[in-house]
Amino acid sequence: MTEPEQPRDERDDLPEPVVHKRRVGISLIWLVPLVAAAVGVSLLVHGWLGQGPAITVTFQTAEGLEANKTQVKYKNVVIGKVTQIALNHDHSQVRVKIDLEKNAESFATKDTRFWVVRPRVGIGGVSGVDTLFSGAFIGADTGDSPDEQDEFKGLETPPPVLHGQPGKRFTLHSGDLGSLDIGSPVYFRRVQVGHVVSHALDEDGKGVSLQVFIDGPNDRYVSKSSRFWNASGVDVSLGADGLKLNTQSLATVLAGGVAFQSPNGPHDDTPAEENANFDLFNDQGTAMAPPDGEPRYIRMRFDHSLRGLRVDSPVEFLGINVGKVVSVNLDYDIRAQRFPVIVGAVVYPERLGKAHQKLMAAAVGRGDTDWSQMVGRLVDHGLRAQARSGNLLTGQLYIAIDFDPKAKPVTFDPAAKPLELPTTSGNFDKIQEQLGSIVDKIQKIPFDTIGKNLDESLKQLSGTLKQVNENLAPEATKTFKQAQQTLGAANNALSDDSPLQQNLGQTLQELQRTARSLRVLTDYLSRHPESLIRGKGKDAAPAPAPPPPAAPTTSTNPPQGSKP
Repeated sequence: MTEPEQPRDERDDLPEPVVHKRRVGISLIWLVPLVAAAVGVSLLVHGWLGQGPAITVTFQTAEGLEANKTQVKYKNVVIGKVTQIALNHDHSQVRVKIDLEKNAESFATKDTRFWVVRPRVGIGGVSGVDTLFSGAFIGADTGDSPDEQDEFKGLETPPPVLHGQPGKRFTLHSGDLGSLDIGSPVYFRRVQVGHVVSHALDEDGKGVSLQVFIDGPNDRYVSKSSRFWNASGVDVSLGADGLKLNTQSLATVLAGGVAFQSPNGPHDDTPAEENANFDLFNDQGTAMAPPDGEPRYIRMRFDHSLRGLRVDSPVEFLGINVGKVVSVNLDYDIRAQRFPVIVGAVVYPERLGKAHQKLMAAAVGRGDTDWSQMVGRLVDHGLRAQARSGNLLTGQLYIAIDFDPKAKPVTFDPAAKPLELPTTSGNFDKIQEQLGSIVDKIQKIPFDTIGKNLDESLKQLSGTLKQVNENLAPEATKTFKQAQQTLGAANNALSDDSPLQQNLGQTLQELQRTARSLRVLTDYLSRHPESLIRGKGKDAAPAPAPPPPAAPTTSTNPPQGSKP
């Protein structure tokens, strides 16, 4: 149905649209995404320009590590971040991917070392305590190598010496490691100046090589003539001056340690060079002893038991330690059907000092061209080896080389290899022989016959005593009673109021008067010997009494002849 067509005049009244032409332009709203895009591109460019190398470090475990969180630090400055942690193809190790910063490109070199810093308690003390709060991080230490590298093997423990640390490394050679370990301290005059940084077996497997690091400036005290010794544990010695206890510090008792010092007397004080080699002695006494010189191997044959003799037992010459025992073995003598003991020892003749020099000079003067010829002359003068007791409590023995003036002549072969030194019985063996001879003599005594005779004598003595008790004892008792009665009667007779005592007193008085009369008669005869012929005369008239003394006068005139 179509609309009716309107009249023409009505259509003309409608307004006609007016078309305006506008200019084309950019709205301001588009500036925001443009600016954002520009900032994003600049950030991408800046990030790309500031991005450092990516490296991979392998560890035994990823304990304490987290991707996009664990940092890599050098001297406590962040130089990178862990971005990925994954196992390697055989699941034996952990591969840690690290993105270093641009300014840390020098850490992507060959001699750079990485390790995980965790709390650790070791010989050198406690380390990594700060990681208890901040978490573990990866430590780094760079070197001087210019070669780039992106694959590294991480250290399981922090390196003992960081690059650029002042000091020197030295190598020590020893027969065994003992109680030493990485981190064990090194002392100079009981002051810690360094520590052990590494140890490994020698290529031939006959010893151990240790590397020690001496901190600067104390490394200047290590000279070419310095002596190193193992200062581990406690050194206890008992001598004539009492008990001695010697140790460097408590740390050496628990974890071991090394000490060094220059020898007394003239020596070379020139500082040792880096990585110089030294011998590590077992104790200070051995280290500070004079140089041993060339070792000489000798062999000794003993025909008696050597219980108490061990390897490393000392060998002494006139009381001076000149070596040690290195072997003790049994041999078999087919002719004598015995088992002699063969002792091998290493001696150092130069330990005798001037005595060795004079011996060598005398040997050269005699024309001796070999050391064995000099020993042969000493053997002719009675040089012998003996096994002597070094400790009566423990029974330990040592080898003593001394002169025996009563030694029998022996055949000595100076060309024997090794040189065999003749031996003689020790003092203890001689005592045993003497005791054996005494026992033999005691065994020859006829104790059975002596016992029988003694038994018969005792029986006879018993019979005699029985007769004495039965016969003589009663008679002796009666005799003792009669003697007691006699003594009582004599006591009564000699009492003060007894007639015998009174008569004896009167008799003594008469004898006294008789003696007095004889004395008067003797005096008279001595004055009148003629009375023996004429008889005694009449008694003389009594002499008149002497006049009384005159009374003293009161006159003041002195007598004649006297001086006033």
